Amino acid sequence: MSSRSSSSSALELELQKEVKRHEVALDELSCLSSSRSVYQKNGNLFFLTTAKKVKIDAEKQLDHAKSELAKIRSLT
Repeated sequence: MSSRSSSSSALELELQKEVKRHEVALDELSCLSSSRSVYQKNGNLFFLTTAKKVKIDAEKQLDHAKSELAKIRSLT
């Protein structure tokens, strides 16, 4: 039981860091105009796109990370 709780707390910590990274990215993207060109990393490659599209993707990733974090918290 101890190893399970330590692994879930480690996973929870990683998810909290991921949520924070996405929140910071969204704040940075909010400072840019929606038509501004930015690079988005996809795998090992970077693609030129608009800040609006990157912001939408970042919001989806943030929602996913928050739901995973809520799932872990509900299990403990």
